[in-house]
Amino acid sequence: MDKDKPTKQEENKLHIEIVHQVITLSTSGFGVVAALAWNNVIREFVDSYIAKWIPQGGSLISLLVYAIIVTALAVLVTIQLSKLLRTLEGNK
Repeated sequence: MDKDKPTKQEENKLHIEIVHQVITLSTSGFGVVAALAWNNVIREFVDSYIAKWIPQGGSLISLLVYAIIVTALAVLVTIQLSKLLRTLEGNK
């Protein structure tokens, strides 16, 4: 029975691999959300210049604020997950 139980080193290695995967998945997910947010900002910005006026006044600013918030959130989560990984790997 004891032979089936993983050692502390094996458990630590598994935790590190899980954190690697979480970082990869969350970075990818937030990257897509940030890209979509910036896509909307750019599209609205281009539409505004083509039409030579900004429809409904604040829609561009709202999209810009949204894009900045999503991007900042993506960066903060990525930094925190990277710190967690460094801590688990022992490279503080």
